[in-house]
Amino acid sequence: MRKVTEKTSSLIDELDLYVRARYPILYLVTAEENRAEHIISQAAERTQKPCYYWTVTEGFYNTTRLSKSTDPYQALDIILQFDGPGIFILKDFHPYMENSKIIRKFRDILFHLRKSYKTIFIIAPILTLPPGLEMGITPIDIPLPNTEELKKILLDIIHPLEKMGKIQTQYDDDLIEKVVHASSGLTEIEAQNLYARLVINNKSFDEQDIPFVVEEKKKVIRKSGILDYYGFIEDMGAVGGLEKLKHWVTQRGLAFSHKAREFGLPEPKGLMLLGVQGCGKSLAAKATATLWNLPLLKLDVGKIFDSYIGSSEKNMREAIQVAESLAPNILWLDEIEKAFAGMGSGHTSDSGTSTRVFGTFLTWMQEKTSPVFIIATANNIQALPPELLRKGRFDEIFFIDLPNEEERAVILRIHLKKRQRDPEQFNLTQLVEQTEGFSGAELEQLIISSLYTAFGEGRDLEEADIVAEIQETVPLSVTYKEYITSLRSWAATRARPAT
Repeated sequence: MRKVTEKTSSLIDELDLYVRARYPILYLVTAEENRAEHIISQAAERTQKPCYYWTVTEGFYNTTRLSKSTDPYQALDIILQFDGPGIFILKDFHPYMENSKIIRKFRDILFHLRKSYKTIFIIAPILTLPPGLEMGITPIDIPLPNTEELKKILLDIIHPLEKMGKIQTQYDDDLIEKVVHASSGLTEIEAQNLYARLVINNKSFDEQDIPFVVEEKKKVIRKSGILDYYGFIEDMGAVGGLEKLKHWVTQRGLAFSHKAREFGLPEPKGLMLLGVQGCGKSLAAKATATLWNLPLLKLDVGKIFDSYIGSSEKNMREAIQVAESLAPNILWLDEIEKAFAGMGSGHTSDSGTSTRVFGTFLTWMQEKTSPVFIIATANNIQALPPELLRKGRFDEIFFIDLPNEEERAVILRIHLKKRQRDPEQFNLTQLVEQTEGFSGAELEQLIISSLYTAFGEGRDLEEADIVAEIQETVPLSVTYKEYITSLRSWAATRARPAT
C-alpha cells in the first residue's frame, strides 16, 4: 500500500466522515481516476466496508457477488437490492445523469441509502447535477497534487533507479524543491510521466533539468486549449507612457512577499485594464509578469464554453484549479467582455450555462486565498455585468486612453529602436503633431508599413515614408469617435487614469 501525504490524508478523513454520517451519494470530480480510487479505498478501509466497482464496459467487475450487467439503470437497482454494508464506485456515470429514468431511480434510491450502510461514489471528470438531485448528491473536487505529493512522486522514481545504478544523480533538497515548484499544476500521472522522461532521457538528475521541466509543463498546460503559458517576452521598457499604471504595478509587486504579510498587507487580488483598442492593455499585462517575475497564464474565456453538456463548468473549474496550483502567478483574461457580456441581463439562451460559469468565476474571485493575481482587459466595459466590477473583485480599474504627445514620442522612439533605427535621425516633434488620435498599435504599424515601402524601393527608411503613411491612415479615434467619447465619459468617474 502506498503512503499518503498530509493533504491526501485530510481528504481521506473527509470522505470517511461523509460515509460514517451516511451521506448517500458522493460525487468526486476529477480526471485522475486511479487517484480517486486510491483515496476511496483508504476511506473504505477505515469504515471496514467492501468496495464494488462498476463501469459501462464491465459491469461490477471486481466481485462475483454482483451482476456484471453494464446497464446503468440495472446497476442502481442492484445497489438498491444489495443486502449489507458497502461502498459502490460508479465510474464515468455522468452521461446517464441527464436520463429521466436514471434521475427517477436516483430519487428512489436516495431515501433508502440514508437508512442503510451503503454509499455511492461517482467518479467523473465532469460534474452533472440534474434538477431535483442537488440536495442528495455531494460534489467533491479532487485537488491537483501539492508540492509535498509531487516531491514524493519524484523521489519514488529517482531512488529505485539510483540504487540500481541506472542513473547518476547530483541533487540536494534545494534542487528537489526547484523541480517540484517548476512542475506544480500537473496531475499525478502527468508528473510521473514527466519525471520518468526526465531521468531516463538524461540518465542523470541535476540543475540542468529545470528548464526541461518548465518546457514540458507548458505543453501540458496548453493541451487543455484553455490556458496558455507565457514566458517573459516583454518588459516595462516596451510600454510607452502609462506612468501612473507603472507606479501602481511596481508598488503592488512588493506585496507578494512574506515581509508584506508580516506588515499586515493582503496579497493583491487583481487589476482591470479598460481602454481604447491598441493602446497597450495586453502589453501592460505581459510587462507586469516580467516586472514581478511571475508566470503569466492566459485564460481563453471563449474556449471555456463548450458544446458538450457540463463541459463549460468543468473547463472553468479546471482552469481555476491549475491557476491555483501554479500560484503565485498572474492569470490574464484578454477582452473579458466577449465572454461575460450581458450576464447581468438574464437574457442568456444556453440553459443557464453562461450564468453558472460566470457565477463560479465571480465566487472564486471574491473568496480565493491563493496568490493568483488577475489581470482582465476590456475594450467595452459597459457590456460587463456590474457584479464583476464591484469592490473586492479587483483592486483597481485603470483607464488607458489614446497616448498624449509625450507618450506618442516615447512610443515612436521604442519602435524605431526596436527596428535598429536611430530616433534622432527623425523629426519626432513633427511626427507627434501629425499623429494626434493615433493609438500605440497604429503608431507601431506606421513604422512597419514605412519600412515595407523603403525595403521595396531598395533604400533605407526616410521620414517622408512615415509622413506618407500617416496621411494614408484613418485612425480608430476617427472611425469610432462616438464610441471613444462615450468610453472616456464612463471612465472619467469610474476608473483611474493610467497616464
